[in-house]
Amino acid sequence: MSWAIFIASMPELLVAALGTLKMTALAFIFAAILGLLLAILRMSGGVAGRLAFTYIELVRGTPALTLLFLIYFGLVPLGIVLQAFPAAVVALGLNGAAYLAEVYRAGIQAVDAGQREAAQMIGLRRRQVMRHVILPQSLPAVLPPMGNYLVSLLKDTSIASLISAPELMLRSRDLAGTYYLPMEYYLLAGAMYLVMAWPMMQGVRKLERYFARGRLEGGRA
Repeated sequence: MSWAIFIASMPELLVAALGTLKMTALAFIFAAILGLLLAILRMSGGVAGRLAFTYIELVRGTPALTLLFLIYFGLVPLGIVLQAFPAAVVALGLNGAAYLAEVYRAGIQAVDAGQREAAQMIGLRRRQVMRHVILPQSLPAVLPPMGNYLVSLLKDTSIASLISAPELMLRSRDLAGTYYLPMEYYLLAGAMYLVMAWPMMQGVRKLERYFARGRLEGGRA
């Protein structure tokens, strides 16, 4: 009986899984762009640098669920009403930006200072140095942790079920309540998360091996 129910439920779960992947992708893009901006602002110093540092520290010290509730419920008195899905994307993106800002900063600071000085000596402006010299060379240090963050983000989308955002955990919870099979449906949801995360984890491992091999070959040269 359970197998028949699971088979009948799979189309709904697959649609929900696609919603989870869409939420993950949009939140990741948002976090990646905002995180880079925060990292650059933090390293620039001045008022902007202090504000960026404050934002990063506050968000990193606050649960993502708190930020999600603030975005979805807390903005309503201000006249800002977001649907559950975009609210989840914004909250997860804002949360992830604080973490990725530190990843970017570490990658940028790992680039030899001589590269910046050489680029400035040939007449490149500060923005050009960052875009054409520093950022490309920071990729080996930045990409693997960004991949790890992507895997974590995929799993973190499950908290969006608390505001009824259309994603895998919400649909699994609804089906578990409908058919009184909580253990079965939650195990199935966990397996589906694993199937979605597995290619990402393998991609991260390949990136780590690739860049480790490049550093080893560079050291021998």
